[in-house]
Amino acid sequence: MKATNIRDPEYFHKVVDCQYACPAHTPVPEYIRLIAAQRHDDPYMVNWESSVFPGVLGRTCDRPCEPACRRVRVEEEPVAICRLKRVAADNKQDEVIAARMPSVPALKNGKRIALIGAGPASLTVARDLLPLGYQIEIYDEQTEGGGMMLSQIPAFRLPIEVLRQEVNYVLDMGVVITFNHYVDSLKAVLAEGYDAIFVGTGAPRGKDLENLPGRAEAAANIHIGIDWLSSVAFEHIHSIGKKVLVLGGGNTAMDCCRTSRRLGGEDVRVVVRSPFEDMKASPWEKEDAMREDIPIHDNHVPKEFVVEKGRLKGVRFEKVLPEYDETGRRTLVPTGEELVFMEADDVLMAIGQENSFPWIERDIGLKFGQWDMPIVDETTLQSSLDTVFFGGDSAWGPENIITAVAHGHQAAISIDLLCRKQDVRRRPPPGVNLASQKMGIHEWSYDNLVESDKRYLVPHADKSKSLKDRKVEVELGFDVDTGFKEAQRCLNCDVQTVFQEVRCIECDACVDICPTDCITFTNPGEEAELRTRLSAPAGNLAQDLYVSELLPTERVMVKDEDVCLHCGLCAERCPTTAWDMQKFLYHVTKAGE
Repeated sequence: MKATNIRDPEYFHKVVDCQYACPAHTPVPEYIRLIAAQRHDDPYMVNWESSVFPGVLGRTCDRPCEPACRRVRVEEEPVAICRLKRVAADNKQDEVIAARMPSVPALKNGKRIALIGAGPASLTVARDLLPLGYQIEIYDEQTEGGGMMLSQIPAFRLPIEVLRQEVNYVLDMGVVITFNHYVDSLKAVLAEGYDAIFVGTGAPRGKDLENLPGRAEAAANIHIGIDWLSSVAFEHIHSIGKKVLVLGGGNTAMDCCRTSRRLGGEDVRVVVRSPFEDMKASPWEKEDAMREDIPIHDNHVPKEFVVEKGRLKGVRFEKVLPEYDETGRRTLVPTGEELVFMEADDVLMAIGQENSFPWIERDIGLKFGQWDMPIVDETTLQSSLDTVFFGGDSAWGPENIITAVAHGHQAAISIDLLCRKQDVRRRPPPGVNLASQKMGIHEWSYDNLVESDKRYLVPHADKSKSLKDRKVEVELGFDVDTGFKEAQRCLNCDVQTVFQEVRCIECDACVDICPTDCITFTNPGEEAELRTRLSAPAGNLAQDLYVSELLPTERVMVKDEDVCLHCGLCAERCPTTAWDMQKFLYHVTKAGE
């Protein structure tokens, strides 16, 4: 096995599990340390550079970073990364943040860019291109910016003032915006002569059960979940029946059932085809629903809407059980029991979303593929029309806010390269830095103590109050003191153990002191075989081995990155400073940088 090239920026990036798992590659440990220092403006700006909407994401993110968190090597629960993002957002000084927003040149560069939709992907494109002198023109059918963040996330999860502030940070940079305008022709937009067009219209069509018996007869009381949530958000709907069935198992279903409780639903149930553990909803979303006395009935497939005298009475379901083949593919098999009837005054269908592009003509050279989706390059976000780009849910279907932001950053790079007549496939390399954290012979500039420290609980509003008002925020967030304590749980996995062969005397002191047995001095070999004879066998192939050059004894140092806690004990114990703790800062380069 060859020696590890730690000069490759992606090597240590992969070791920073939380940042690597984030679609926008937010430097998580960096901003958590700043929160621990209670410098809340700085971690807010670190987040804003990557994720654009720290206050929004601190409440609503799908948290792909948390399952990757290195703290689970020590305890069951990861660091509350998402909630810490909110700590910075809630405690920042607004006037300081406003002053730190990037300046926009008064003299434009002569390039006009159209953004269709004012959701997270489009706003990210605007945020990246405005400082470069581009004229950004956004068209959106809603009354204000935010896209699905505005129309589909209930106010009890995301207060409107938080969303407006972060949307306006972008719009106030000088966007030319037209609200209440539905774009009904891409051909017409192309005719306007824009230098590039970005489509960030989301996945606006909710799936239906059109062929189910009774669907047409009970149409007045059967609602598409995302449309219903939008109507509630814009205050077109203020009430719902006392008995409500929500069909579906994703986050939209959780938002529908919890909103129903606040609009008068007394007997609200979620009914899902899949087993409870296979539901697409985030675990915390399911917990919040059940905390509000909403039962979840799994393994029930809707078969018929029951209508009597022209009015919906309920739904009949077939009970099923899951069977999995050797590949893990699931089949739902009927149990043969009688159909289950559940009463309902209203039914909300949250069984999935899909894209809808009736406004894109099929004779303009833009190619569509499977499921009538535009063919989009996964790296550049470019369509078959060179000047048209897609991002967010409109590119490959429903994802989440942080993925839409990541798409926006990459699309902005492509648009800038296109407008400068450069190859859009030549992506700019990331910015990286390695800096020693040594303050004394065996002292570090970061807190490296590893101890048992369970995740702190976030307070919730009193249920008796929050269920009466859909605008009362349920999750209250950490206060500053609890935020500090939760931040201290971070293991600083961006502070890397860097090994220098020329200083090593092979005394094995680092091996003796390592609490996880992640360091081994052994004879070289092929990776598969080498993994079996380390101090602790390295079975996680997703994480790399750090392998040194040959040492004087013809042995090599091998470190299993998977179980290293970045505690620094190896560097403290080493008598020759062959080990050093060096902070690795990885920055995804934006457009024009």
